[in-house]
Amino acid sequence: MRKPISTTAAPAAIGPFSQAIVANNFLFISGQLPIDPATGKFASDEARGQAVQSLKNLAAIAAEAGADLKNASKIGIFLTDMADFAAVNEVYAEAFAEPFPARSTVQVAALPLGAKVEIEAIVPL
Repeated sequence: MRKPISTTAAPAAIGPFSQAIVANNFLFISGQLPIDPATGKFASDEARGQAVQSLKNLAAIAAEAGADLKNASKIGIFLTDMADFAAVNEVYAEAFAEPFPARSTVQVAALPLGAKVEIEAIVPL
């Protein structure tokens, strides 16, 4: 059975999907854009600031489900420019500790709303 998770502490989904779903004792959090839920706008024009906000959004959704993003098992990072990898990697290293979650980072042609960064997570409950 799947249970949707939603919070106003993170931006609403911009399409026909849930912010997150609980299934089989895991929280699957949809990719989070760097939108500040208080303003509805990107928190920054720079990849570093966008990564910070995307992680804040993931953390808020995890908290709504009673989980902690720091316990994530898997993180997926999408960048529109791999030149931003080092800056985003610094933010990632500040957000997580060893043992670090498994992770993939890929460059994509574009992200919704012109974002530079989108991050998704799988977190055990």
